[in-house]
Amino acid sequence: MFTVERKDPNRIDIALSGKLNSDEMRAALDELVEKSDGIEHSRMLYRVGVFRMPTLAAIGVELGRLPAMFRMIRRFDRAAVLAEQDWIKTISELEGKLIPGLEIKAFRPDEEAAAEAWLAE
Repeated sequence: MFTVERKDPNRIDIALSGKLNSDEMRAALDELVEKSDGIEHSRMLYRVGVFRMPTLAAIGVELGRLPAMFRMIRRFDRAAVLAEQDWIKTISELEGKLIPGLEIKAFRPDEEAAAEAWLAE
């Protein structure tokens, strides 16, 4: 499952859980690009539930969309990631160090209030 919700003019919330196949990945990435269209200097809250690696075909879809994803991600200044698994939190914060202009901070699911406060700073 992958859902995208535009919370306000400068905020996108994403929820991800389970395992995505290629069709689901294609639809999810299209929705993410569509809902982030026209926003600048925005925030993102990313909720990661029980995560399973996507299928190889889904990864192929994601790799094929990298140019569009890089254009989209430049619209965001901050992203808070809520995840139970430590490896997801570590990877998320590492990703933030690799993407210029984007600060990513990871939180446990029970720290949602802290994540919201950090995004609002």
